[in-house]
Amino acid sequence: MYFVWPDPGRWPARPGSVMSAVMVDPWVRNNAMNLLAIETATEACSVALIHGQDIIARSEIAPRRHTELVLPMADALLAEAGIGRHALDAIAVGRGPGAFTGVRLGVSLAQGMALALDLPVITISSLAALALEAPEDEEAAILAVIDARMGEIYAACYRRDGNGGLIALDDERVCTPESLQLPDAPSWQVVGTGWVTYSTLLSERFTGVLRSADGARYPQAAHVAELAMQEFDAGRAHAPELALPLYLRDKVALTLVEQGRA
Repeated sequence: MYFVWPDPGRWPARPGSVMSAVMVDPWVRNNAMNLLAIETATEACSVALIHGQDIIARSEIAPRRHTELVLPMADALLAEAGIGRHALDAIAVGRGPGAFTGVRLGVSLAQGMALALDLPVITISSLAALALEAPEDEEAAILAVIDARMGEIYAACYRRDGNGGLIALDDERVCTPESLQLPDAPSWQVVGTGWVTYSTLLSERFTGVLRSADGARYPQAAHVAELAMQEFDAGRAHAPELALPLYLRDKVALTLVEQGRA
């Protein structure tokens, strides 16, 4: 399923919206580029635009309203930057894991926009984008963990690479918090909603010192954009039809019997 970007005039920014515009530190590049990024895998709906040396973004915690918000956010950013959608060079999207409908929406929108504008797509792990929400500390490992419901979490571990990117320490996975296996590291940071739900169980999994933990963090399109620029420079952009979501599990609901046991 693809979404085709409608005429911007049909998607004006809503008056009185609580969407906030955020300026991120300048992104210094040798060549000016315009890249639009979307992240809708969790309760947070966000869109970011790299325009030359700056990143501008909008983000809102809005469960079940992503379809309503994401295109107006995109058009508002383009208007703020003073460019049209045909000035874009690439589309980036958080590919998941996360909520099934949110992941599907984000990837479908990215595909539709890219097909309409004849642009490449860069897919970025939503867990990697979440990891960049951790405080900057190149010494500490980062556990990015999203509450996957049904007693499970989406999790992956990273370390900052010193160049604005990440080094993956293990694979993305879905598991129960008590079965989570972590790589050895002397110190840790945790970000994501999985910490809110399972902090006690997760605390038992660390072998090193826990330096910080923040369960009120979500994957953000600004970080999807930052990571996507590195992927683009490395030649890892895709044709729209090759931009695929990452669900990690096919089962998205409990049976009635399983609900009775839960």
